[in-house]
Amino acid sequence: MMLRVLRSKGGFTYIGALVMVMIVGIMATRAAVVWSTAAKREREEELLSRGTQIRDALRKWYKVKVVDGKLVSSEAPAAGAQPAAPKPIPGPTDLDVLVKDPQARALRPYCLIDPITGKKWDLIKQEGRIVGVKSTSTQAPIKQGNFPFDLHPQDFEKKQKYSEWEFVYDHVPPTTATGGAVTGLGGSKSSVKLPSTGTSGTTTTP
Repeated sequence: MMLRVLRSKGGFTYIGALVMVMIVGIMATRAAVVWSTAAKREREEELLSRGTQIRDALRKWYKVKVVDGKLVSSEAPAAGAQPAAPKPIPGPTDLDVLVKDPQARALRPYCLIDPITGKKWDLIKQEGRIVGVKSTSTQAPIKQGNFPFDLHPQDFEKKQKYSEWEFVYDHVPPTTATGGAVTGLGGSKSSVKLPSTGTSGTTTTP
């Protein structure tokens, strides 16, 4: 009788241990998913930060700035004159030049690395000039909306791959009365194309 009771207790102990192992395994799996998602969100935010810094460095290179939702020359206009249109300026030979450029000295070398892939950015060119960057990653972004106001919604919202997020210096988002970007708008991008400088090249923009 005593042996039968011990066997019964042993059986219950074994089953209980299996249940505990299963519970711990499920909790560990869920924790890993949560951690992975959080890490991916951090990389996304870093991607937005670095991409925006490169875009701003390109604006300094091309001597332009955004005024009232338009791209104009950053050079000081004459007294009483309106901001002038951008002047044609040859593009940088590569992104490394932006780090050394005195006007874009705030751009740090680590910004030249895509935080999603850990590799260099894919360059976006127009007429042979570097006008922006994008990731080479084909992963699907978690973030689908509520991007910073200074990023054009059409360049980022509802994209299926990180490689579809484009940081282009002359893409200016539509503005509201308070100066913020209007999300979810259709229509064309508000951008100002600089006149051709005579350089040749192919456009790598999708």
